[in-house]
Amino acid sequence: MNPSKVDRNRLVKLTDLPNIGKAGAGDLELLGIHKPEQLIDKCPFAMYEQLCEITAAVHDPCVIDVYMSVTRFMAGEDPKPWWYYTDERKMRLKA
Repeated sequence: MNPSKVDRNRLVKLTDLPNIGKAGAGDLELLGIHKPEQLIDKCPFAMYEQLCEITAAVHDPCVIDVYMSVTRFMAGEDPKPWWYYTDERKMRLKA
């Protein structure tokens, strides 16, 4: 869902989360995540690695940005577009 349309009080399904559409929800379900609250305390980098292992494919690293956006949102931050996290992801992967 577009971050500007997210309502924290109406989080029922994965597609109610910022930056998560049908495909993103499907990927989260592959990781065993079926409800938004299951994202609390998850590591976006570990989630990405697990997704790559499960699917036997290397996914676009921007998926990490999406995972950062939803895990941070579930930790209480305001919803932000996934690309807000791109620079942080690049710096952390470089380190």
